[in-house]
Amino acid sequence: MNDLTPLPPACSSAEADDAFPIAPDPDEPAGPQWTAPKMAAFLRILSGTHSVSAAARAVGMSRQSAYKLRTRLKGQPFDLAWRCAFRRQYDALAEAALDRALNGVEVPHFHKGELVHTSRRYDERLTVALLAMRLNLAPAPGTREYNVEQLAPDDFEELVDRVENGPETWIRHG
Repeated sequence: MNDLTPLPPACSSAEADDAFPIAPDPDEPAGPQWTAPKMAAFLRILSGTHSVSAAARAVGMSRQSAYKLRTRLKGQPFDLAWRCAFRRQYDALAEAALDRALNGVEVPHFHKGELVHTSRRYDERLTVALLAMRLNLAPAPGTREYNVEQLAPDDFEELVDRVENGPETWIRHG
């Protein structure tokens, strides 16, 4: 059981930079630094592209620095939002795979260069795999404790907002 306080009220991005500066990594050479707005933009781009390199490049940072930041913030809002960014697209992939398992794929048949017939091909291996994973495809129950296994992909924007406007780590008691 986690002892986490509720999230603080949101503040503007400018206030967030002043109120919650991102502590520089002492191992990082001086140069571009991660800021809360940069981290939020990175996460949004990552969610759409699934490319750490492209998302980091889009905010003027390196892929390596993104991974170092994630490692430093393991279990914190940035790390959890990163995981949610990837899970969001896996849901779309799961829906497409389920559609193919249920409806098959149309296969054209040609004779002497002309389409003469179409048929449906079903991949039973895909069906068996989806049935084996059915519990993973169900929506996660709602939670406010941010156990990563219970985070729903819909929590992504809330987490990115927390990364952009809140402290970079959870506030723990005791």
